[in-house]
Amino acid sequence: MIKCLVIDDEPLARSIVCEYLQAYQHVQLVQECANGFEGVKAIQQHQPDLIFLDIQMPKINGFEMLELVEQVPGVIFTTAFDEYAIKAFETNAVDYLLKPFTQERFDTAMQKWTQKQTQTSAVTAVKALEEVTAKQPEEQVRIVVKVNNDIRIIPVQDILYLEAYDDYVKIHTGSGCFLKKKTMGYYEKTLAADQFVRVHRSFMLALPQLTRIEPLEKDSHVALLKSGMRIPLSRAGYTKLKAVLGI
Repeated sequence: MIKCLVIDDEPLARSIVCEYLQAYQHVQLVQECANGFEGVKAIQQHQPDLIFLDIQMPKINGFEMLELVEQVPGVIFTTAFDEYAIKAFETNAVDYLLKPFTQERFDTAMQKWTQKQTQTSAVTAVKALEEVTAKQPEEQVRIVVKVNNDIRIIPVQDILYLEAYDDYVKIHTGSGCFLKKKTMGYYEKTLAADQFVRVHRSFMLALPQLTRIEPLEKDSHVALLKSGMRIPLSRAGYTKLKAVLGI
C-alpha cells in the first residue's frame, strides 16, 4: 500500500485530489494538511511515499516546507504557479499539476511518479527548484528554519550575519543562531544586495549591523558589528564592502 498526503490551504483543491485518488485502490490517503506546518509534522509522523503539495500557501510556502523535511518523499505539485516558471523544473522527476487540472492530467502525473518513485530523484528535483525558490518574495524577507520539532520564521531584519558551517549556513541573530542547509552562494543571490554583503568566503554581514571597519596588519581589515562581533574581510570582500558603502 502506498501512503500519501495532500497539503494545500484550499479545501476545494484538497477535495479534488482526494476524489481523483479514489481511482487508485493501492494508494492510501493518510492525512490532509491545510498548511506547511501541518505538512512537516504529518510527513514526520506517517513517512509517506508520495505527497501532493501546493506551492503558494500561508505561513510557509511549499518550497520552504520541503527544505524542512529530512527524508523527502515523492512530490507532485498542485499549483496555480505561473506556467513559465513551472518550465524551470518540468523536466525533473517531480511532476506538477497546474490548477485547475483534470482526472486525465492527474493520472499522467501518477504514471510519471510511479516510473520514478525514488527519494534520490525527489531530492534532486528539490535542489533543482532552488533558482525558482530564490525568486519568491518570501525568500527575500524571511528564512524558515527547523529547531528540533519547532519551525521558526526569522525575518531578515533580525539577522546580524551569516556564517558558512560545513554543509550548512549558520544564521546569527540577536536571539541565537540557527542552521539552514543552504550555501552562502544561495543567500548571496537571494538576499538584497544593498542590505547583505558577502565580505569573506565564510561570512556575509547585514549592513545595518556594521559600525566601522578597522585595519589589521598587512593590509587586512575587519568589520565591527553593533553586537561587538568582528568579521574578517577578505581583499575582495573589503573592496565589495567599500563599493556598497560608497567609500
